[in-house]
Amino acid sequence: MAGEKVNRIKLTEKDYEGAPSTMCRGCGHDAITASIVRAFFESGIDPRKVVKLSGIGCSSKTPAYFLSQSFGFNAVHGRMSAVTTGANLANHSLIPIGVSGDGDTAAIGLGNFCHMMRRNVNITYIIENNGVYGLTKGQFSATADKGSVMKGGKLNDMPAIDLAELAITLGATYVARSFSGDRKQLSPLIQGALAHKGSAILDVLSPCVTFNNHEGSTKSLKYIRENLDPIHDVDFIPYFENIEVDYKEGTNQEVELHDGSRIILHKLRSDYDPSNKMQALTAIHAAVAEGKFLTGLIYYDPDRPEFVEELNLCETPLAELGQDVLQPSPESLERINAELMK
Repeated sequence: MAGEKVNRIKLTEKDYEGAPSTMCRGCGHDAITASIVRAFFESGIDPRKVVKLSGIGCSSKTPAYFLSQSFGFNAVHGRMSAVTTGANLANHSLIPIGVSGDGDTAAIGLGNFCHMMRRNVNITYIIENNGVYGLTKGQFSATADKGSVMKGGKLNDMPAIDLAELAITLGATYVARSFSGDRKQLSPLIQGALAHKGSAILDVLSPCVTFNNHEGSTKSLKYIRENLDPIHDVDFIPYFENIEVDYKEGTNQEVELHDGSRIILHKLRSDYDPSNKMQALTAIHAAVAEGKFLTGLIYYDPDRPEFVEELNLCETPLAELGQDVLQPSPESLERINAELMK
């Protein structure tokens, strides 16, 4: 459109959008999508050079809502990390972005996730972390905080897996945490991840509006079902506004979620050193002890080579090599076997 802002490759922000979202209205995942779109637009990345990856869950629907011109692969539950590794080896010229959930990442997919980070596979990996399984009625996920209460009243007595701490420990080289409604922080963090070569992990707190609607509301699913005689079992998901925040570095921000519960965010100061691994782990533990969620770039290591570099692959992506190169001659195979026998 005339007068619409374009980036350095002459694309508008709308060119980075995808299909209309089918998420619940007010879902934090849609706010993350908006930040992803903004990050790609500001970075001036050609969407035709991007591959989008996901697993199973509400979060894994997200790639449909951005970069409609990009390649995409929706993997089975928990296997996005494994598929990412294969895609990275087959064609390292593509820019990979994966969107997964806390269940897809920290539960069924945890093993694959760990080995992807050990290998420092090149990917911008966004975890849409809401602490529940949204597609299966809100059970606790492995990132649910100890002491938190399920919509049905059940108390979670198991400790949470801190995915940022795990990422730092297992070898990821760009680790950040943010809140879905803080676009001023989240979008630049995604830009940094896109520019990074290696495993860039972003743990993004993303409230679920369906499974934290508060007790006592006359518009809650529980209240309506107790006071109606329905002919069909139909769910109604009420409208919620996206939660957005804007606060200064080095300060705390209390955020009230849709159910009336509150979380405290702490934004790292500009003088924080993300290259110090021990400081990063200590900062995470200190924030947990104070009941806060640390946000910002927590850890960064630009010097460790990514997986493809460590394997010393040829410059041409494997997916683009011809059969004459991929299939060694009998003489070549004999030389290879002779080397293996030494």
